[in-house]
Amino acid sequence: MLLVANIREQFETYKAGLLKRGIDNAEGLLLDIIDQDNQRKTTQQSLDDTLAQANQLAKQIGQLMKSGETEAADKIKRETATLKGKSKELSERLLSIENALRIALYNIPNIPNTAVPSGKTEEDNELIKQGGEMPTLSDKAAPHWDLIKTYDLIDFDLGNKVTGAGFPFYKKRGARLVRAMINYFLDQALEKGYEEIQTPVLVNEDSGYGTGQLPDKEGQMYQLEGTNYYLIPTAEVPITNMYRDSILDETQLPVKNVGYSSCFRREAGSWGSHVRGLNRLHQFDKVEVVHITKEEDSYDTLQQMVDYVEELVSSLGLPYRILRLCAGDLGFTSAITYDFEVYAAGQEKWLEVSSVSNFESYQANRLKLRYKSTSGKKKLAHTLNGSALAIPRILAAVLENNQSEYEITIPEVLRPYTGFDSIRK
Repeated sequence: MLLVANIREQFETYKAGLLKRGIDNAEGLLLDIIDQDNQRKTTQQSLDDTLAQANQLAKQIGQLMKSGETEAADKIKRETATLKGKSKELSERLLSIENALRIALYNIPNIPNTAVPSGKTEEDNELIKQGGEMPTLSDKAAPHWDLIKTYDLIDFDLGNKVTGAGFPFYKKRGARLVRAMINYFLDQALEKGYEEIQTPVLVNEDSGYGTGQLPDKEGQMYQLEGTNYYLIPTAEVPITNMYRDSILDETQLPVKNVGYSSCFRREAGSWGSHVRGLNRLHQFDKVEVVHITKEEDSYDTLQQMVDYVEELVSSLGLPYRILRLCAGDLGFTSAITYDFEVYAAGQEKWLEVSSVSNFESYQANRLKLRYKSTSGKKKLAHTLNGSALAIPRILAAVLENNQSEYEITIPEVLRPYTGFDSIRK
């Protein structure tokens, strides 16, 4: 959530940032925020003045009663009753204005960092780096949705029977490979100094608003009927909300957490190879890293996270590329995002497997997440997160890129976790 003080002080910068995102009525939105904040200030001042006047009269009543001037005291009591009614009305008006202002701020996205390229769609994203070697496969190479049938690794039909489309069953060596990747990704994070967290898979509405999934992505989240509980779309949500309404000490920073969870998203639905097989699911497993830092450290932290995810992808022997998302493709809460894609040779396409984002103070302002500096001043923290990594598309690329006529070779770093070197027919 944007800070109103910053909107006032950097109006043209914020206007330009929203226009860069493609929000044509940026000026009107920001002016409306300032107008509502002006109303809030005026109403707050009127309420403060009314309460001060009532307190002053209350003191006079006490003095008059002591001196026996009951008639004068009764007259002032009638004035205080009027002021009490006025203060109640002002309090209700102030609450209404504050709620409207908060909702308006919830519906304005974060301002892109100056390094974010202009553009409207994913075609405008900026290629930062490409690495790894492209595999050389035979003409008989198959996409993963054929391989999983050949090697009996995943059952989509059974998932459709038991739950519905987008909820696959992993089985036999397919299940062991998924577990191996989860453990490998977690162990790598622990070696980098992350603290592991096992989170609930349900969060309440306040948590959804805290990290910005609500109201922006309400239609993509599964809500339990009759409750304010939502299935998490990523472990970022419960991990970051651990620090909601918190004041950390500067010595506690940076916070580095990692968590594995199942993730739930109501996004599959269109037809085509881009959503086929493991390419897009309603439920999937993911390891997520979350950082909380000081403002002056957040962009160094972002680079460290990008380097870490690159190292992780590279260790699996997968061809990859790193993209800096353009303003039009940027997530609602993000100030800057780097996407990682791996090449899946069986389908001859790039698959997104990680997003690494800096939210600056946007989430922290929603969360009321601050830290106390050594000077004693309280400041908003900066939050960052990244996928490290999402399992299904990594699995798809591992299967497709390492296939031969009779087997699928397991990446070397995963073999201590799988207990086998290859999957054979």
